[in-house]
Amino acid sequence: MENEFGVLLKQIREQKGLTINQLAEAAGISNSQISRMENGLRGIPKAPTIRKLADALDASYGEFMSAAGYLEGTDGMDAAEQLPAWATSKDKRDFKKMLEEDGELMFDGIPLDQEDKQRIKDVLTGLFWEAKHMNKRKKKHNENPDGR
Repeated sequence: MENEFGVLLKQIREQKGLTINQLAEAAGISNSQISRMENGLRGIPKAPTIRKLADALDASYGEFMSAAGYLEGTDGMDAAEQLPAWATSKDKRDFKKMLEEDGELMFDGIPLDQEDKQRIKDVLTGLFWEAKHMNKRKKKHNENPDGR
């Protein structure tokens, strides 16, 4: 999985018939940054950058997040297995699905339209997977405090 993200990025970009410069312009990311990602010369980008690339390529954000390693670390457990024992059925509701549903949602008494819901979902998705990635790093560091 050394450069799985870069390989996937290049593969999808080429399938779409885009040059690095075209993707850079569409995503609002420098062409040198994209080139370094594709060639494994840059670390894994943050979730907001992955979102820009997925949107520009009209590709699966989840597939990119998985290739980047953000969706790892659940040790094969599904979401229900990760919930605490005290969680009720209301606690177990998937917030992402709630944002995707057509029902009315409000924040501070103001109704959210579809654009609001999508923006909230995008921001929360990025923050959530970034936090999961950071927690995974902390666990590895705590298991091997001398860096080995």
